[in-house]
Amino acid sequence: MTAVLEEVPAEELTPEQAAKELERLAEAIRHHDRLYHQEDSPEVPDADYDALSRRNAAIEARFPDLVRADSPSRRVGAAPVAGFAKVRHNRPMLSLGNAFDEAEVAEFLARIRRFLNLSDEEPVAVLAEPKIDGVSASLRYEKGRFIQGATRGDGTTGEDITANLRTLGDLPKELRGRIPDILEIRGEVYMRRDEFQALNARQEAAGEKVFANPRNAAAGSLRQLDPQITTARPLHFFAYAWGEISAPLGATLAEARDRLEDFGFTLNEPARLCRSLEELLAHHRELAERRPELPYDIDGVVYKVDRLDWQERLGFVSRAPRWAVAHKFPAEQAETLLKAIEVQVGRTGALTPVARLEPITVGGVVVSNATLHNEDEIARKDVRVGDTVVIQRAGDVIPQVVSVVLDKRPRGAKPYRFPIVCPVCGSHAVREINPTTGREDAARRCTGGLICPAQAVERLKHFVSRDAFDIEGLGAKQIEAFWRDELVKSPGDIFRLKARAEEITAREGWGEQSVANLMAAVEARRHIGLDRFIYALGIRQVGQATARLLALNYETLAGFREAMTAAAEEASPEYADLVAIDGVGPAVAADLAGFFAEAHNREILDDLAAQVEVEAAAVPAASASPVAGKTVVFTGTLERMTRSEAKARAEALGAKVAGSVSRKTDYLVAGAAAGSKAKKAAELGVATLSEEEWLDLIG
Repeated sequence: MTAVLEEVPAEELTPEQAAKELERLAEAIRHHDRLYHQEDSPEVPDADYDALSRRNAAIEARFPDLVRADSPSRRVGAAPVAGFAKVRHNRPMLSLGNAFDEAEVAEFLARIRRFLNLSDEEPVAVLAEPKIDGVSASLRYEKGRFIQGATRGDGTTGEDITANLRTLGDLPKELRGRIPDILEIRGEVYMRRDEFQALNARQEAAGEKVFANPRNAAAGSLRQLDPQITTARPLHFFAYAWGEISAPLGATLAEARDRLEDFGFTLNEPARLCRSLEELLAHHRELAERRPELPYDIDGVVYKVDRLDWQERLGFVSRAPRWAVAHKFPAEQAETLLKAIEVQVGRTGALTPVARLEPITVGGVVVSNATLHNEDEIARKDVRVGDTVVIQRAGDVIPQVVSVVLDKRPRGAKPYRFPIVCPVCGSHAVREINPTTGREDAARRCTGGLICPAQAVERLKHFVSRDAFDIEGLGAKQIEAFWRDELVKSPGDIFRLKARAEEITAREGWGEQSVANLMAAVEARRHIGLDRFIYALGIRQVGQATARLLALNYETLAGFREAMTAAAEEASPEYADLVAIDGVGPAVAADLAGFFAEAHNREILDDLAAQVEVEAAAVPAASASPVAGKTVVFTGTLERMTRSEAKARAEALGAKVAGSVSRKTDYLVAGAAAGSKAKKAAELGVATLSEEEWLDLIG
């Protein structure tokens, strides 16, 4: 039997096993991000989600050359929902990395020292704040007046919820004191537990939806299209950070927090300035003990470097600051009965087992199902129908199976036999051999391709999803019905629905107004960015982050298509350019080339190109920088800064940092012992800069 990679420690994985495991993790985390950030209906517990992210980070740290372009470590949240105007954040709203035990907190402090090249004697002050379990929001003030509010969205673009935020009583509409002309405040919208319970009582009495927990209640209340509904909901706001700002708030985070309080904001307390690992851990233990008596939910403690100049030097990884980490609280567990295992088929043909559970309340939330990931997961845990299983959750989400209670196993319970044929179309379901690793993939996949109704429908669902074309009014149920009745068989058919408007109007559940709304939504998507277009195609291993990378590197649809077609030849310059993109390896390149090699896919692209206008990728925001949009490779040993700091600085200036030299490389920055990359740069005529020349260039 294939080795179960999930139980193999990261340091013991072979490169081939690591690549396989990173693929599984990217797919699973992307799925859970969508459910949590877009639909406010998470499917797995925070602790299990964190465990996936933690394993992904451990493997990436062990195998940095295998970091995928669609890695969860490069991604934040999910795309904004339809129904609200979009707001682009001038400074991205990022997420936080997590720590789960004392050793990881110690490593967080050690990483800061290594990055900044600090001695062991240099004190590192860190502010510790409670991590509020709510909904992130951004508030823009100009000359002290609140003018716009937005959700985090995907970190780059959020939803305009200004009218809803104005209903919050403790959110100041005008600031007091000496205020910067432009001030973007970031914080958390939340609901107190007592107010949540009262809201649910009112909802139940009125025969309306009750919420699973305060976080979901806050999210649902904040995203109401009618601000009057939000007004009736008890929401509050804690300020804890800032984005765009025209003047500094101080030299330290502690000073800045004092300024925020003077302006009129409520801060997340109790916070403490700590100067050692022992002080941080003591504050974490104190908050864990006080957690039940606090009026609002918290799920951990956030640690932030206090000195703001150090924060600026530390910068960010793709989705999180290096100068902060969230130290999470442990998860909750319970036992329940596993009633059945059902298998679902996704758009790439992957067969995903889902555990159906006897409903049980865990931490105040009733849960009834969980994903089992794949057949190896079932085999590793020896999960059988009829078993009593341990489930785990933290915060507000539905749990997943942790283990089986063997002494409660019923007599005659048989090992689960994973299907080897597709449960939808009957085609063979196989575990493909990964071309890069030579090992079996974790997922078993239906070989039916587009003849499999499940795959065809799931691909169309993906195409219209919020992260892709985002067509409001054309959800999963509508796609299934339209496909079944042959109204929509390919993406291009969506843009020809106007000709069948009368036919749709006559359908059950549709009327003239709903059809008009759908047609307007379709027409609004005839213009779309290249990154969304690429993601919408549903190419295996090409998630949102990879789609953005490809869009930035190839800029236009014509350029992208031409390069991907030529990249089918591994000896071609186009293939070398593709795998040189930081995070795009041979496995992703093979899937891209394979997609464009299929005639049916080229026909779909031609059809779509006749229906929509694909906008060229936008120039990076730091366009004033001399290296914005340029591709840079670092090699050798740098003296003035660490390689990590050099890469972070380049990306902050709008440059694209690649892992290897190709003909598309603009600059090779060579330190001591540059090696083969310097030789290749010379062969290709790539400009090679010393460290000093690079620093002069970027100022």
